[in-house]
Amino acid sequence: MTPTSLPDPVQRTEHFDVLDLGTLPYRDAWDIQHHLHAEVAAGARPTLLLVEHPAVLTLGRKAREGENIVVTRDYLAGQGIEVLEVERGGDVTYHGPGQLVVYAIFPVGRRVRDFLRLLEDATVQALHSLGLEDARPNPGYAGVYLSPRDLNGLERQQKIASIGVAVKQHTALHGIGLNIATQLHHFDLIVPCGLQDTQMTSVQREYDLRGLGQSASMDAAKAALTTAFASVFRDYDFSLPASALHAAIPHPQSKESDA
Repeated sequence: MTPTSLPDPVQRTEHFDVLDLGTLPYRDAWDIQHHLHAEVAAGARPTLLLVEHPAVLTLGRKAREGENIVVTRDYLAGQGIEVLEVERGGDVTYHGPGQLVVYAIFPVGRRVRDFLRLLEDATVQALHSLGLEDARPNPGYAGVYLSPRDLNGLERQQKIASIGVAVKQHTALHGIGLNIATQLHHFDLIVPCGLQDTQMTSVQREYDLRGLGQSASMDAAKAALTTAFASVFRDYDFSLPASALHAAIPHPQSKESDA
């Protein structure tokens, strides 16, 4: 899939479109993000991208050396797991099958902290609707967590969603990785987000451990996230600063020349 062959929106809310990219390699989705980011930064409708990726590790701006990857690059290459440096904030994270990745290409301006809280709120609301009513933010840490769990006498935070964004031209890209039926053993390849006391979990793992007898559904998760975003961002200011729009419009005097 290329930026010129994007699917039609699966939903058009009052303020943003929702595109479902299915399963797509990270690099391809990254290209699509940048394509849409340029359009939104120039005044186009904001877009929420839903996608699954084949297994990949991404290094945020705090993780350029990859010190929280605990296996060799040769081992990862042998497993077919690519390692990419990306422009989002945060440390190392994993994306892979069974994880719903949500890229919110939304105007942000200078309200980055508020925007991150809204991403958390939407994820929490979606998880509540999926039956995990203890989903909550964890003050001081980006992401969404469930109630801590004892592991061999040690209390471990249970993290179910990672959040990291980049903001350029007053517009966000990247977003949320929500574990639905993720292959959690792949998180053993890293120290997730550089957090030593954290165990990654998923909707399916929680259903199983809680004896709920349910199967985690990717379609249900997509519907829950889309509904939650429409609710949480209902009163959000989607406008871009006038200075940003002015800069995005080409002017005759700014054309390239051979001089």
